[in-house]
Amino acid sequence: MNAGEIAAVGQSLYAFAHQPVFGVCPMLMRIPAILFCVGLSLPVTAAGMPCGDDTACVVEGGDYRIEMPGNSDVRGAYVFFHGYKGSAELQMRQHRDLVETAFAHHLAFVAVDGIDGSWSVPNAPSQDRDEFRFVSNVLDDLKTRYGFGAQNTVIGGFSLGASMAYYATCRMGNRVSAMVTFSGVFWDPLPVPSECVSGQPKAIHFHGRADRTFPLNGRVIGKSYHQGGAFRSVAVLREAAKCDITAGRKIVIDGIECDDVPGCQRGNSVLCIHDGGHEARANLLDAGLREVGFPE
Repeated sequence: MNAGEIAAVGQSLYAFAHQPVFGVCPMLMRIPAILFCVGLSLPVTAAGMPCGDDTACVVEGGDYRIEMPGNSDVRGAYVFFHGYKGSAELQMRQHRDLVETAFAHHLAFVAVDGIDGSWSVPNAPSQDRDEFRFVSNVLDDLKTRYGFGAQNTVIGGFSLGASMAYYATCRMGNRVSAMVTFSGVFWDPLPVPSECVSGQPKAIHFHGRADRTFPLNGRVIGKSYHQGGAFRSVAVLREAAKCDITAGRKIVIDGIECDDVPGCQRGNSVLCIHDGGHEARANLLDAGLREVGFPE
């Protein structure tokens, strides 16, 4: 059963559970034959309840929103962490270019929700939630509800959300297929490669030379916090993935010169520095998803 069929089953279960049933189940022909009723309403588990861009999928610690492509050819999911002061709802409603780009690559778009528009990444100002436990719950739920797992889940994010994606990739990169991020990295002090799990995924990161929110070389926030630099952050993940730094080469992706390092555990590590600022653009997501193995 593919992801689209699983979602359809969830919708059928929800509809069935919200009507009285006496005797023969009127929804029987819309759900798998192994599900049946014998005079009582069928209980629906949390994983069977439908949710989407207008209805949050609730897990322990928070929630996320998901929207499927408009066809049955769903090949995976792009799990995206919004920027500072954003939300899953706003991501779905106001940034349709990214959502539609994921759809073009046959991926569901998953917008994960921070707390009060922020993420509690290590060494950053907000510390409101155990994000690693929460993200693990999201990944578990995506696997249970829709069948998205390590083979077809791409993790990503923008700005502070990209920082969240970096930390999640370090700690649980063996649970995703790839990472595609924009304009955000680790915070100082950076994790050491030995803190990251084995089996790091292929990755591509886009960052602007003119970025003043997350400058390439990092910056001080107040008196106690410091954003890490992009080059050092990428180096941590490359070392964790056992990439062959000596074999690095220059490639061009969507007109941008990028550093491509091969020999990593599960695929190349690519860093693309463009001339723009603090941004996540649909054309870059399109190029990034192609690079990590999810063509249109």
